[in-house]
Amino acid sequence: MTLWLARHAQPCVASGVCYGALDMPAEAPATRMAAESLAAVLPPALPVRVSPLQRCEQLAQVLCGLRPDLLFKTDARLAEMNFGAWEGVPWAQIPPAAVEAWTADFGNCCFGGLESANQVLQRVASAWSETLALSRPHGGHAVWITHAGVIRAASLVAQGVLRVDDAAQWPRHAPAYGQWCQLGGA
Repeated sequence: MTLWLARHAQPCVASGVCYGALDMPAEAPATRMAAESLAAVLPPALPVRVSPLQRCEQLAQVLCGLRPDLLFKTDARLAEMNFGAWEGVPWAQIPPAAVEAWTADFGNCCFGGLESANQVLQRVASAWSETLALSRPHGGHAVWITHAGVIRAASLVAQGVLRVDDAAQWPRHAPAYGQWCQLGGA
């Protein structure tokens, strides 16, 4: 399978704010540019799964207008990690002890009280398995419009990693806002 992983454009949120599941739009001109670039390279009639957060749905809507041949569906498993109580809080105001606890037990700690990295990995792995089946009739290609954390988790799933224990295991690289990457090969 070749999975195209597109990251939403720059979100409309202040710099330095913790956000994952916090729902906000992305910058409209940047979204348009991202959609135009992606529309130009995607093969025809692919299944596209989209995070339900508006910054991703916004990109999907513009892309759909440019490429009505693509087959869009919202998938909650592609939402960014939920940082619970820390959503919308400036990182500088989050107690260092909370960050230390998260990094000490990175895979299992629910930073902000709602979701751990391993829970994110499990839902991304579930979406990955379904996407693998969906991509077969489309030459092994599919698209996700999602977030940096989900893209990082997908890169682990592609390597067969379904659990992490240490923050050092979590990939650092993800596409920039409005960019994409590919995992796998057809």
